Amino acid sequence: MGLSTELKTFLLRGNVVDMAVGIVVGAAFGKVVTSFVNDILMPPISLLLGNTNFSDLKIVLRKAATEGAEVAAPAITWNYGNFIQTVIDFLIVGTAIFFVIKAMNALSRKKEEKPAPAPAPQPSNEERLLAEIRDLLKKSN
Repeated sequence: MGLSTELKTFLLRGNVVDMAVGIVVGAAFGKVVTSFVNDILMPPISLLLGNTNFSDLKIVLRKAATEGAEVAAPAITWNYGNFIQTVIDFLIVGTAIFFVIKAMNALSRKKEEKPAPAPAPQPSNEERLLAEIRDLLKKSN
């Protein structure tokens, strides 16, 4: 089998395509969650905390060095506010994925728990007697 044939077989296999779709959807989901956190969730939290913008929270380790109007060396800061923002994003994404996986597991359990088909009904006494008569008639002929 040639290299190009192997590559084509690999790329067109269902798992690879499913994984690619998952990655693209995951990236888009990440953007939605980031927008949700930054634009919907954080403004009320910021208001409750006294108009604090988490991305502005930082500790200046070294101030910027300037020479006249030009910045010779930029400031070195420890941006812990960005870290807080990222942790909040992570918690929301993790919670959303937890509920999605939980729902998928519940659906797969329902599929596994399909009731077994009911056993065939036992023939009545009348049917058994008729079957015996039929068998006796077959033997006698």
